[in-house]
Amino acid sequence: MAALTVTAKGQITLRRELLEYMGIAPGQQIEVDKLAYGVLALQAKTTHGLDAFVGCLPRPSKALSIEDMNALISKAWAGKT
Repeated sequence: MAALTVTAKGQITLRRELLEYMGIAPGQQIEVDKLAYGVLALQAKTTHGLDAFVGCLPRPSKALSIEDMNALISKAWAGKT
C-alpha cells in the first residue's frame, strides 16, 4: 500500500505509479466515492451519453441549409445516393 502525505492545505499528491495503474492521464479529472468505514474509491472521470458524443466529429467544411439537408435526405430515402 502506498502512503501519501497530507499538506497543510489538506491536499495530497498521487504518485505517478498510482495514476498509471488507474489509467489517469495529466489533466484528467478523478471521481471520488465515499464508501463505508472511511474508505474512498477513486476512478478516472468519464463522460457518458450525449456529453461523450458532442464534439467527437470534425466540423463540416461547409454549412448546409435546411433545404440542402432535406434534398440529401430525400435522395437517401429514395436510394439515389
